[in-house]
Amino acid sequence: MNESPFSEPPFAADADQSLSNIYNELRRLAAFHLNRERPNHTLQATALVHEAYLRLAQQDSQWCDRVHFIAQASLMMRRVLVDHARAHLRDKRGGGLEKISISEAAELGRGETVEVLDLDRALERLATVDPRKAKQVELRYFGGLTMQESAQVLGTSLATAERDWKFSRAFLLRELGG
Repeated sequence: MNESPFSEPPFAADADQSLSNIYNELRRLAAFHLNRERPNHTLQATALVHEAYLRLAQQDSQWCDRVHFIAQASLMMRRVLVDHARAHLRDKRGGGLEKISISEAAELGRGETVEVLDLDRALERLATVDPRKAKQVELRYFGGLTMQESAQVLGTSLATAERDWKFSRAFLLRELGG
């Protein structure tokens, strides 16, 4: 019997079904990311899924459950979007920065438009202050994880995750000029 890289539903023990579920989960995540991009964004959901999947496949990782998989896939999608924004900026010689709308769920910018490269730089600065807090923002904003799920991935209590989130939100609002 083939074992799934995941130990809990919705990932099945059957390898074909598991691959299908993984692909569907990546598509859901790609749609989540691209819904916050500008309307005429040149990167399509399928391309984002395929690029993120290729990057995930190149890693020698085993994920213990869905939450850890989503966390890693979110990181890969963030990297793909940032790389795409940098390439687009380079192609336009300084113009046309990619824009994303910060979701209400993430509560970072209350619907304001933020350039993906600015957000990436702000997250890098947060990581120098506190890597765990930066990872939580990544998990919640890019991964769409709940507070409880992000606490699980980071190995913290819910109370600690909530305190970290308040700090991170204030830090990023200041860094992004909000």
